[in-house]
Amino acid sequence: MSKAYVLVVDDEPDIRELVREILEDEGYAVATAESADQARSLLRERTPQLVLLDIWMPGDDGISLLREWAQGGVCPFPVVMISGHGTVETAVEATRHGAMDFVEKPLSMGKLLATVEQALNAPDAVAAPAGAPAAVVEPVGRSSAMRDLREQAERLAGTDSWVLISGEPGSGRKCLGRYIHSLSERRAGPLVEVAAGTIAGQSAAHELFGQVRGDQVIPGRLEAAAGGTLILDGAADLDAEAQTRLASAIDAGSFQRVGGSERLSLDVRMIAISRRDLTAEAHAGRFRPDLAYALSVIPLTVPPLREHAEDIPELVVFQVDRLVEREQLGYRRFTVAAQNRLRNHHWPGNVQELHNLVQRLLVLGDGIDIEVGEVEAALSERPAAAGGDSDWPQALALPLREARERFERDYLQRQLQRADGSVAQLARLAGMERTHLYRKLRALGIDPREGGESGGGRA
Repeated sequence: MSKAYVLVVDDEPDIRELVREILEDEGYAVATAESADQARSLLRERTPQLVLLDIWMPGDDGISLLREWAQGGVCPFPVVMISGHGTVETAVEATRHGAMDFVEKPLSMGKLLATVEQALNAPDAVAAPAGAPAAVVEPVGRSSAMRDLREQAERLAGTDSWVLISGEPGSGRKCLGRYIHSLSERRAGPLVEVAAGTIAGQSAAHELFGQVRGDQVIPGRLEAAAGGTLILDGAADLDAEAQTRLASAIDAGSFQRVGGSERLSLDVRMIAISRRDLTAEAHAGRFRPDLAYALSVIPLTVPPLREHAEDIPELVVFQVDRLVEREQLGYRRFTVAAQNRLRNHHWPGNVQELHNLVQRLLVLGDGIDIEVGEVEAALSERPAAAGGDSDWPQALALPLREARERFERDYLQRQLQRADGSVAQLARLAGMERTHLYRKLRALGIDPREGGESGGGRA
């Protein structure tokens, strides 16, 4: 399987062919277009995982084409602009519409390859309105429950069977889905996630199947996931109309974009996630029985943290190391007494709750050792403690900029948890435009790909 499918849009034949040869030598599948119209035509046939887009072309320019692709709020694939005559204003406009980077003419092939690889591996590489997948982690724990879960996931990864992952919120369900994809034959293909509860009615059909409006093609999630895996989070919340369309697509093995006539192959592995039993939902008349059976070929259940509490010391070490590395927080260690207190907590929020508590103690605490009294105080705080009243005495002693950043970080982390990891839903809750929201999350060191289930595994 090729590393990725790249579309090169440039009106200069020499540039197009040179870039094609270089990328194909690196294992990429490449298509080229000399104009915006030709690019639109190629998009009808297949959705790229990356577009290299010239700014200055006859007919529609690259910025106009980028703006057209980004009408849904976020461009459905990463775009790197190519320009020999760029200005600061042009760069700002392109960035505002979702361009990830620029390469200048004359092209440096070394820089081009580095930019392509960086764009494809970026957090929003398979850009989509509901956010992009997180880094893959292996489920952590030496308990029999977690060993069994890893073994089941590894066996499943060797097949192309569809999987239904159930479990309580915060238990690491999406982490498990990403882990299965990372071990599968489809791991070189895209991993696309969609939160079913954030789309409804016609927007659900557009989101999943894409749409055609005149000459404009807007790919959907199924198309973006071709050759890879689609994680359908909150499957039980899928809109009735979307259930019908999806069941029909599964039965036919193909689907049409809304407003289009071309049939596209349904070449995805579906990993559905649900906190509710889809079969029970079908018996109650709230879910299509045929779709419930199709999504539930192989059921997996992630155990709640209270059922494998013996893994908490290992999880704590993992969380500390990850937060120190990824967010540059100061290192602290939990004493044995503190770890024992954590083992005896009920953990209604599961691994996500543990992650939040560890993060809070690293950020707000002093000294190397985290003693049992500090853990007890943190556990006794109300659920919204991150950013709650108990934090204000320390926050008020900070400079205004640092206090504002702390509030924004706590606020957005809490809202991201409420949104169950959906950046689209987070944007609605926070009242922010999604492009600006992505920049804010990156500036604050918040990884939207955690999806409300941070660190249920090992990096």
